[in-house]
Amino acid sequence: MIWTNDPTRLMLVAGFGVSYALVCLAPYLRTRRKRLAAQRAKAEAAASPGWIIAYASQTGNAEELAGQTLATLKLAGIPAQLSELSELCAEDLLRAERVLFLVSTYGEGDAPDAAAAFSGRLMTQGLPLPQLHYAVLALGDSAYAHYCGFGRALDQWLQEQGAQSLFPRIEVNRSSAEAIGQWRQQLSHLAGTSDAPDWSAPAFDDWRLVERVQLNAGSAGAPVYHLELEPLDGALPAWQSGDLVQVAAPADPSRAREYSIASIPADGRVHLLVRLHTHEDGSHGVASGWLTQQAAVGQAVQLRLRQHRRFRLEDNAQRPLILIGNGSGIAGLRGHLKARALAGQGRNWLLFGERNAAHDYHYRAELDAWRRDGMLEQLDMVFSRDQPERLYVQTRLAEQAEAVRAWVAQGAAIYICGSLDGMAAGVDEALAAALGREALDDLAAAGRYRRDVY
Repeated sequence: MIWTNDPTRLMLVAGFGVSYALVCLAPYLRTRRKRLAAQRAKAEAAASPGWIIAYASQTGNAEELAGQTLATLKLAGIPAQLSELSELCAEDLLRAERVLFLVSTYGEGDAPDAAAAFSGRLMTQGLPLPQLHYAVLALGDSAYAHYCGFGRALDQWLQEQGAQSLFPRIEVNRSSAEAIGQWRQQLSHLAGTSDAPDWSAPAFDDWRLVERVQLNAGSAGAPVYHLELEPLDGALPAWQSGDLVQVAAPADPSRAREYSIASIPADGRVHLLVRLHTHEDGSHGVASGWLTQQAAVGQAVQLRLRQHRRFRLEDNAQRPLILIGNGSGIAGLRGHLKARALAGQGRNWLLFGERNAAHDYHYRAELDAWRRDGMLEQLDMVFSRDQPERLYVQTRLAEQAEAVRAWVAQGAAIYICGSLDGMAAGVDEALAAALGREALDDLAAAGRYRRDVY
């Protein structure tokens, strides 16, 4: 039947067409409104920046405190912009009136990865900042010779540029609650509010040590143990690969020790890889000795989980991954490989170093299975003592420079986990030689070069 000349039917068809067009157009209009609103908010912030909270975190402590600082200012009705330090440029500092810097120190006084670009780009030049009022919260560990080195260098550089300190720099030794309390008190005074949100860390929970196995019997190195723990109440909390746990040993519960999680929630347990540390006098490390020697299987362990945003996959979940580490650093990388295997993401390249293949090939059966099943596209194991010449993971990385460039060109992200001394510095130098220092800094600023080193 031909009915195209029927006016009623033509109106119905036209009506359906308009309705369909509106349905298709609605998501676009919503997206456009959001984009315009974001642009207006950015323009308003540029015209009246208020406060900037800039953080540089290596393991997430400074970022967490920055978020709590932002919440306190919001409570007081003060507009504030939260920004990673690497995202700040000279124009931001020249325009801002108040900036609160919360920065950690990496290794022996260096800037953390999140601040490397800022340090190299801005702190090497003069920048007139007489209008800027600022404060610095410097996080560090007094066990290192250059305690709070980057925070101190940042404070000195700001003073040299003519910036005015709102109050003296506050230094936080090993997450000292007293020092954090001083920061909170100063912040509440500046914001004019005394009812700031609770900044206390989550309480430790009781976890049962279910399994403990030494992985490197006969090794020339210190003993390494695989541990598995379950919460006593049976409710397994959520975490992501890359996150950490803090363990409170009975001999020193006020100073929690952090360990990379070597498992994912789908495993049903928290897995840790702990190397027994022995002091010169023969005594054991407080936490490593407790976990590997003193605590009995079945005994309760005080533990809490902590997000480690700087080492999570997040935006890199769909990218190829280059995973590099040594020693007990396989723990954090194993967590990522487990997450990738669960998601069916097979573009993974692991470069890992240890002493001897016969004794120190941690999780060998698991790695071989991932290689066989296509979850590990490339596997490079480097054992330093298996030949007369000492070979390390950075040595192999330098040999694979062309492959590294190819993977990065294909969008790969790079994750490093393991020892700060030797490995991390050597790997950084090898990557800089392969990619160029500026390109490596750009990867770090984009979140595609992440490190969890100790």
